[in-house]
Amino acid sequence: MKNISSVLLISALAFNQSCTTMKQTDIQQELPAPDPSLSSNPFMKKSKLQYEAPEFDKIKNEHFKPAFEYGLKQHEAEIVKIANNPAAPTFENTIVALEKSGEVLRRAQIVFSNLTSANTNPTLQALDEEFAPIFAAHSDKLYLNENLYKRIQAIKEDGLDSESKRLVQYYKQNFEIAGANLSAADKEKLKQINQELASLSTQYANKLLEARKQGGVFFSDAKELDGLSADEIAAAAADAKTAGQPGKYLLALQNTTQQPLLQNLKNRATREKLFKASWTRAEKGDANDTRSTIEKLAKLRLKKAQILGKKNFAEWKLQDQMAKTPEAATNLMNQIATPAVKTARREAKDIQDLIDQQKGGFKVEPWDWNFYAEQVRKAKFDLDESEIKPYFEITTVLEKGVFFAAEKFYGLTFKKRTDLPVYHPDVVTYEVFDHDGKSIAIYYLDFYTRDSKNGGAWMSNFVEQSYLLGTKPVIVNCYNYQKPAPGKPSLISYDDVSTIFHEFGHSIHGMFASQKYPSLSGTNVPRDFVEFPSQINEHWALDPVVLKNYAVHYETKQPIPQALVDKIKKASTFNQGYMTTELVSAAELDMDWHTVSNDSQFIPVLDFEKQSLTSHGFNLATVPPRYHTPYFAHIWGGGYSAGYYAYLWSETLDNDAWEWISKNGGLTRENGDRFRKYILSVGNSVDLNQAFRDFTGHDPDIKPLLRNRGFIK
Repeated sequence: MKNISSVLLISALAFNQSCTTMKQTDIQQELPAPDPSLSSNPFMKKSKLQYEAPEFDKIKNEHFKPAFEYGLKQHEAEIVKIANNPAAPTFENTIVALEKSGEVLRRAQIVFSNLTSANTNPTLQALDEEFAPIFAAHSDKLYLNENLYKRIQAIKEDGLDSESKRLVQYYKQNFEIAGANLSAADKEKLKQINQELASLSTQYANKLLEARKQGGVFFSDAKELDGLSADEIAAAAADAKTAGQPGKYLLALQNTTQQPLLQNLKNRATREKLFKASWTRAEKGDANDTRSTIEKLAKLRLKKAQILGKKNFAEWKLQDQMAKTPEAATNLMNQIATPAVKTARREAKDIQDLIDQQKGGFKVEPWDWNFYAEQVRKAKFDLDESEIKPYFEITTVLEKGVFFAAEKFYGLTFKKRTDLPVYHPDVVTYEVFDHDGKSIAIYYLDFYTRDSKNGGAWMSNFVEQSYLLGTKPVIVNCYNYQKPAPGKPSLISYDDVSTIFHEFGHSIHGMFASQKYPSLSGTNVPRDFVEFPSQINEHWALDPVVLKNYAVHYETKQPIPQALVDKIKKASTFNQGYMTTELVSAAELDMDWHTVSNDSQFIPVLDFEKQSLTSHGFNLATVPPRYHTPYFAHIWGGGYSAGYYAYLWSETLDNDAWEWISKNGGLTRENGDRFRKYILSVGNSVDLNQAFRDFTGHDPDIKPLLRNRGFIK
């Protein structure tokens, strides 16, 4: 996942406040003279660390608010100067000036957004709620600034290079999508809605973080955890002690519906308890219940879209995406949903047959699926997850797998750094070097779950690449793996291995950014393209050369046996009906929430979800959506509203491009250089549909995706 929060629209367009009437000199007089507290504030000047990496050893909670306040005023002054410039508008005095503006605010916001996702605390949460509407108002006053919009409209593209032309078009489109053409009265309505949406989205995120924390399940007897390893039980005991209940065992929740430990827990009552804790975490009628917040968000998004001249929120949101329309996105999802559900029904029968053979005496439920699916897989493919895990130690996967593939395909090398300050002791840091030995990026990794961290896995930038600003990428990947007991190895599943490769795909997209302008740089691309580089990178996890290099037994140091590799490959399409159905059902649910065109269509959250799933044929009670509406953070707090389909759209691109790579030599530097040239290094500076055609020689084809998931031959 590429993390893009509502606050973190911090390219040159996230100006968050502007003014159309005050003179520049008036604004400058109101700027506070730096006082001692500001002069020592680390956000007031560029970091002295390599590539302007954040000075986490200096950054304190109390630095954010004054940096925000000063940064907003400074940025406002810059915007007023640009908007009211008496000189004729030019690319340099308008667009380039905008790209350079907001330096202090950008630095403070980008660190703040990352910390509120990865290592928050009550002070940061309170600041987030306080400033979310302020930042939204700031952005509106920029985009709805009539003088500024007129200047942008007047800029001539003649004589500009291709990236500069693209940037002008990008600005014009963003201003128009944001409502620059609205009447004065509608602009005022929109400003109010955007501030309310920002506040609600932040409230939702804070509620959900606490709901996940409070939703963990305590057990009194280790026997209830039968099936977990000794290390996992020890970790559960340590977590319970940390949570103030020594002598018990805590199974914390991860962000998805299904919980990873369900496939190992033998006690059916324990499985049911854990699943239901996950499913109901944010619908308990307490302070962390998200349902009323969701209903308000959905209604306000519809109101916003209609003010902007669209019939629903999805129609407004998809204007600048590759899909363009909700209909195009839904058409793709429907092509995938039908074979996915059909396959899932066959898989459910296999599981029920196994339960009956074992004389279980019950019908399979959602909390049973992963436990029995693992047994079916073992029976069909002689593959046991516990047999695989010892070969997947997390640091070895990273350095000997992910980094190794990047070296073979792109020529990259990595050097661990221990001299750079980090925001949490678990974070590790690397410097990244290109094929010619030149340093190109700083890369942070944050592997383990904690109460102060949002669920899931994501990539973010601390610093974005820009030749104009003279900056190189500083990137972080965050995960939520269970931290092992002290002195024990961190062993992960093959799915977790795929996630590390996936998130690194986002990171390498950012590392290879090669743009002049920050707004077009790296991963600042449409949502339904941004997952393409990450998803295609997952394929390297099973490449024979790569797998042999990193799949090494943590104790014996022996490489994974070929017989076990063969089993993993043969089982690669196992359970794909289930996994695809839970993904596409969540995507269809998201689209239904955002294609409502009349308030009367909104009904209570749980009823709406049931109606949506049934209408699309997702009536397998045993296959719930990957995210239940109350904790669907991607769409209510994570920037993927009307955009969760993007994973499937991008996967269509990914599988098609992977077939091209496979047919043209696979893991070669020539292929890596080609993928870097046409896909990874272009940012949003070119037509991305054309970029895909340039790489593969044809338009995207859905059949490779269906083949990869085992739905067609």
